[in-house]
Amino acid sequence: MPASLEPSAVPLVAEKEWWVRPGLEPVGGRLRICGRDAEALAREHGTPVYVYDLTRIEENALAVRTALARTGLPYRFRLALKAQREPPVLARLRAMGTPGSPDAVGLDVCSPGEVRHALANGFLPQEISYTGTNVSDRDLDVIVPAGVHVNLDLLTQIRRYGRRAPGTSVGLRLNPRVSAVHGDGVPGYYSGAKPTKFGIYPEQLEEAIATARAHGLTIDTAAFHIAHHLFDDDLPAFERAVETVAAMTGRLIDLGCPIAEVNAGGGLGTVVREGQRPLDLDAYAGILARHLGPLGVTIACEPGEAVARDAGTLLAEVVTVEDRSVAGDGSAVFAGLDCGWNVMNGVFVYKDFAQPVICRAADAPPAGTCTVTGHINEGPDLFVEDFPLPEVGEGDIMALLGVGAYCQANWHLHCLRPFPAVVWLDDRL
Repeated sequence: MPASLEPSAVPLVAEKEWWVRPGLEPVGGRLRICGRDAEALAREHGTPVYVYDLTRIEENALAVRTALARTGLPYRFRLALKAQREPPVLARLRAMGTPGSPDAVGLDVCSPGEVRHALANGFLPQEISYTGTNVSDRDLDVIVPAGVHVNLDLLTQIRRYGRRAPGTSVGLRLNPRVSAVHGDGVPGYYSGAKPTKFGIYPEQLEEAIATARAHGLTIDTAAFHIAHHLFDDDLPAFERAVETVAAMTGRLIDLGCPIAEVNAGGGLGTVVREGQRPLDLDAYAGILARHLGPLGVTIACEPGEAVARDAGTLLAEVVTVEDRSVAGDGSAVFAGLDCGWNVMNGVFVYKDFAQPVICRAADAPPAGTCTVTGHINEGPDLFVEDFPLPEVGEGDIMALLGVGAYCQANWHLHCLRPFPAVVWLDDRL
């Protein structure tokens, strides 16, 4: 390791940094990931490079699973595969329970490719829950023979699936017309006052049952997903949605459907910026237990962000620093990285936030504001705008925090830019 990269052996107290935790902390002013110097990792493996703390992934999964267990009700815990599909992650979660047992971590999948990937990584068909949308006959060519459990989200989808797999058991994705996306009344893509492409509405239950029975389908699961970045302030709206889903599920049971599981989907929030507070997982699980427990069902949830997001860090080199201000308009410093939006779906698709940190000055005070941009030849390729940072120089290694879900797992070849490297750290030094 070059002398300039040698980390100090004297740790600094860094309570002021909201993101500091075991496995991610400044030591001697320098960022360390799992005890390793972040800049040294970048120099060794090249940039851009994703670095994962597998211990953090297990800790996050255990926290959600423990909250569900404390309700005293039967539960199932699954990872949303679209959030993080890499084999080291799946192996770490696979080791948390005996395959096929109630304590095993299962998978939520939503495409034929994800079905194949789940099976190839050692997951059993009964541990895999498929909740997709606009499923085609070509999709069913893969899904039906695999023997995974499928949740159907439209009346037309019930008909399509019933023609291909009559006499099987399925779930219904329900739409309670309540959104828990950042407050009550805010329109959501999943559920709310505005029509969405997802789910069976309350007034469609009888028709859904009749359609299923016409094909000999047994409805044994109720599924719903109504949240994104769920935090404590969103729990009242979440509870109203769960209350509606419980009533819909009770109606299904009254009409003769042997509902064994209610699947609450994912959307649990992860702290990714200053001022946010961690979701009270016991309060979340308590809402599910309070409304679904009396139905005598197994409670399931399928988070992705809550498991993997804060376990991943993207390291990139600053290749350009330039003040782009017009004379008299003040400073407008732009820092350009050797990566772009093709490796960062979270920021550019979901409008998430990724905290930038200068690895050599991880706890240094800001020297001004900076706009951090990527190398994709598109105007919106901006990571943050006018963000307070220490002085940035060309050649610096910048860390973008909280990018372990829906980013590296979803990259694409925009402008034929290559995929970044990935480093998996399975211990903490």
